[in-house]
Amino acid sequence: MKLALATLIAILSAAAVPAQAQDTIKIATEASFAPWSFTNASGKLDGFEIEFADALCTRIQAKCLVSNQSWDGLIPSLNAGKYDAIVASMSITPKRLEVIDFSSPYAASTNSFLVLNGSPAGDLDSTGINLGLEADKEKADKAIGIIDKQLSGKIVGVQASTTGATFMASRLPSAEVREYKTMDEATMDLAAGRIDALLGNVTVLQTSLKRDDMKDAKLTGPLFQGKAFGEVGIGLRKGDSALKEQLNSGIKSLSQDGTLKKLSIKWFGVDITPSAVK
Repeated sequence: MKLALATLIAILSAAAVPAQAQDTIKIATEASFAPWSFTNASGKLDGFEIEFADALCTRIQAKCLVSNQSWDGLIPSLNAGKYDAIVASMSITPKRLEVIDFSSPYAASTNSFLVLNGSPAGDLDSTGINLGLEADKEKADKAIGIIDKQLSGKIVGVQASTTGATFMASRLPSAEVREYKTMDEATMDLAAGRIDALLGNVTVLQTSLKRDDMKDAKLTGPLFQGKAFGEVGIGLRKGDSALKEQLNSGIKSLSQDGTLKKLSIKWFGVDITPSAVK
């Protein structure tokens, strides 16, 4: 009886001890998604998410080791224990939540199309209009129906295993979709005329417009927002509640004191934090 009681007390005492903060966090990013994350001219990782990760780790007093990883390998590597977290413009979606967890969102995702002037895709409907897929459902459904007809038989590039690829398959089935490992590869094919349009994150597409081979390109179509593209969070292993709590506290602090907004404006020219885009 005494042994059983002692064991019970030990268990309850352990449960009452708060989870210990993680001192070192191994973070994976995909460094071909400027201005979110990329390799600069000096060969170093740079971009919004690199500075966000640095600020976050400083705030939670942790040492963070950030490594470049291919997009397709991010979630498998996380679940295999190679990394502790993913900071790679990864949208929080129901499908991803089946296999990993996420922190609180730190950014929102807006998507549109990039085309060359004179492209067979032409000027798409509702160009430049902010279109909430849920908030403006009737208007969005109408615009998507028109765009589906405009893109019928046209080749549209997307990065594989992204919300954009899922959106094309479910909402714009009349187009021929071509998937790429990276946005850089997709952009090169657009510049070469091998695809008619490219669907992607607006901030990434705007950065692509600065490339020498994209001087004859432009954004077209609506600025899509909503659950299909999701908010951006830090990917975590299922059950890693202590790290999730640790990161969420840091994200909340960076948001409250304006640091997150400042980083957003520095890298994107606008505030794309979740509260600003809603």
